[in-house]
Amino acid sequence: MFKVITPEEFGTYFHSGEYETIYRQTTEEFQNLISIEQFTELARSFNEGVTSYHIKFRTNMLDSIHYVWLDEREEKAISVSFDETGIIQRLILKPYVIYPKTDKRLTKNRYDMPIKGEWFVFWGGLNEFINYHYVYESQRYAYDLVQVQNNKTYKENPSKNENYYAFNQEILAPADGKVVKIIKDIEDNVPGEMNPDVPEGNCVIIEHKHKEYSMLAHLKQHSIQVQEGEIVSAGQFIGLCGNSGNSSEPHLHFQVMDTVDFTKGKSIRIRFHDGKEPIQGDTVSSFN
Repeated sequence: MFKVITPEEFGTYFHSGEYETIYRQTTEEFQNLISIEQFTELARSFNEGVTSYHIKFRTNMLDSIHYVWLDEREEKAISVSFDETGIIQRLILKPYVIYPKTDKRLTKNRYDMPIKGEWFVFWGGLNEFINYHYVYESQRYAYDLVQVQNNKTYKENPSKNENYYAFNQEILAPADGKVVKIIKDIEDNVPGEMNPDVPEGNCVIIEHKHKEYSMLAHLKQHSIQVQEGEIVSAGQFIGLCGNSGNSSEPHLHFQVMDTVDFTKGKSIRIRFHDGKEPIQGDTVSSFN
């Protein structure tokens, strides 16, 4: 009978060199990508100079629990996800890189999440392991939001946008402002496919006080109900959640930045009215 490592034991076992025990607990797909010999060599090299690991983040995902372990100097990170049966679904070893200077820059305005009802934060937070946007300065503090029921983002056939709980949901203005850019004619993707040519897809960009710009991206084709130049109020209906642009399933991408051109600007860490700062795994709500 093989020893089964619990998520809370992982750091101790990894640091003590129990690589084979860990490897046996990974998926068949993982083992097809890397041999036990390769994994052991990588893990040994990663462990060099490390005294211990500690859990920095623990987030509940849809079908797994995600842990980010850091070494004592917080220079090395192990991102590992366990499913409900204890199988390691995902395991990444990387340097832990953060950007304290931009992390300290907060929006001057306060915002609300541009949604109705409860949504799930799929990506959000101050490192790349809980927020893949983080490595890109133009979208570092962005959020990707989905809707979830019974730990799934969809019902029945996942190849139809209409079966995703987020699809067709109302998207609202996160604060008072002026609409300065709209894209509305991009076709929604078939789930699993993406359109990198127009990464934002259908979107609305709103200029707020202090020259801050919010972007609501991946909206449904032809659903946008505001016009460029229109003055909007916080909570005003903007359009419907869709699956356009560089999106593999219906979701909302929300960020605040310092220019109308998201490809050239810098994302700004958002201050919310409720004083909270959601991260991956949190459930958020706003205009209800």
